[in-house]
Amino acid sequence: MTVPDIYNPPVSTYTSPLAGYEGQPPLSDEKNDDGKSLKNPDPTVRSPAYDAFPEPLDRGRRGGFDVHIYYYQTNAAHTAYARALHERIRREFPELRIYRFWDRPIGPHPVAMFEVNLFTPAQFGAFIPWLSVWRGPLSVLVHPNTVHGAGADDDPVAAVARERRDHTQRAIWLGERVPLDLTVFDTMATNRQATARGIADQANKSAS
Repeated sequence: MTVPDIYNPPVSTYTSPLAGYEGQPPLSDEKNDDGKSLKNPDPTVRSPAYDAFPEPLDRGRRGGFDVHIYYYQTNAAHTAYARALHERIRREFPELRIYRFWDRPIGPHPVAMFEVNLFTPAQFGAFIPWLSVWRGPLSVLVHPNTVHGAGADDDPVAAVARERRDHTQRAIWLGERVPLDLTVFDTMATNRQATARGIADQANKSAS
């Protein structure tokens, strides 16, 4: 079974970035004192994005972003650096949720890695710049966790397609991009659909 290509929709389906800003006066082309950057309107209200992740990012138990830090498990130097970085993160950022140090590929990740979760813009703003310096030779995938309203995940294929889109079209990379095994999401969709079908069949039998 193939996941529908809704993780990379056409541009025409995107909400305009200017939604909610209609009818505003034109912006000036006036420059700041540096003669290069543009002078913006005087700030009145600070963007709420400073305080909370915008929808549809997950503000619940999963967190708004997952950070996957990859290393080549057959490379002794890579492994040693990754282990040291894993320990450094636990010591410098003890408030962050960090998982075990995997020594093999898992899920869509083709090489070994470890994962960190980010729950607030403050955590993202502190950790990602720090990691851009301290990742060393390692590649890093930063992907959002997006959610939708109640009932949106009733369609198992759509839920998996959204997760695959989070890992691909919506992702941010630090360092070299590592090709993910996207067939994992096809398998997930097939398994979830089979499970949903089995539950529905059982409910129908119980009702008859």
